[in-house]
Amino acid sequence: MSDPVLQSCAAVFDHAAIAARRLRDLLPLYQDILGGEFLAGDDNQRVGYRALQLRYPDGTRIELMEPLAGSTFFDKFFAGRGEGLHHITFKVPDIHAALAILEDHEVPTMGVYLDDPMWQEVFIHPKVANGVLVQLAQGAPSADWGGQNQTLEKLLAGQGLNGNGIPSP
Repeated sequence: MSDPVLQSCAAVFDHAAIAARRLRDLLPLYQDILGGEFLAGDDNQRVGYRALQLRYPDGTRIELMEPLAGSTFFDKFFAGRGEGLHHITFKVPDIHAALAILEDHEVPTMGVYLDDPMWQEVFIHPKVANGVLVQLAQGAPSADWGGQNQTLEKLLAGQGLNGNGIPSP
């Protein structure tokens, strides 16, 4: 294993993601009270969740996630941990180099997704990150999720980017 001081992924913190059964339950705190402004969102029908990001005045962001109707994506997570912090994301300039560094340091992963040239990601297993799922990602900025025509209302109505037409509960 290499010296960790000599090898770095050059990771930059991007956002934290909170999972809940209903996005609407998270909005009073993260949007109304804390002042998050809707930035973007989408439905990931392949995996089974709806997500949105809120941006704060200093530029930081938080992602809020809920399962799509009929999805089992969060079932194990909710059963074991309840609603709450799902993952933290760090952007890296070169996902392949980051993966090589993880392998060199024998850091276990629990998902490597490199097929989409617009968004590639590696998940570091929570057992080596004090129970936190860590995502390393290379790809388009979150602000590129669907452009300026998105609204929170459209997303919650199931009419957002990749929307399934089923409103959020």
